[in-house]
Amino acid sequence: MLAGSVVIATPSHAITGSVRVSVAKAGLVVGAGAGRGTLTFRHRVYPFTVQGLSLGVTAGASVSKLNGHADYINELGDFAGSYAVVGGGAALLGGGSGVQLKNDKGVIITLTGFKAGVELAANVSSVVIILDQSRSTPN
Repeated sequence: MLAGSVVIATPSHAITGSVRVSVAKAGLVVGAGAGRGTLTFRHRVYPFTVQGLSLGVTAGASVSKLNGHADYINELGDFAGSYAVVGGGAALLGGGSGVQLKNDKGVIITLTGFKAGVELAANVSSVVIILDQSRSTPN
């Protein structure tokens, strides 16, 4: 019976890409942010824009420079779209920041980095990433 319950794992074809993004954010209770970044995927660098809205405890203004990775990308088109965000961070003239995003295609972006400005944030956000495939460059 034990032999019948063994599951054979197959290797995933999903690829991990590296992500760099800079985001400016401001708000009081409801925050808004926008930024630019790059995705390095399959030996090419793709620029993208990010736009977001956060609801929850947000006070102040900040600029974040984040680096990380995007996991579970099966094809380039999986990266763009709407992401749900759960993350938090604090900055008083400088501090750490971290966030994890997930979209409906299963892509998970994990970012950490430096935040400058004065902000306290603990919120749930929605982020839209728009990929510009026409301006990709070789890595």
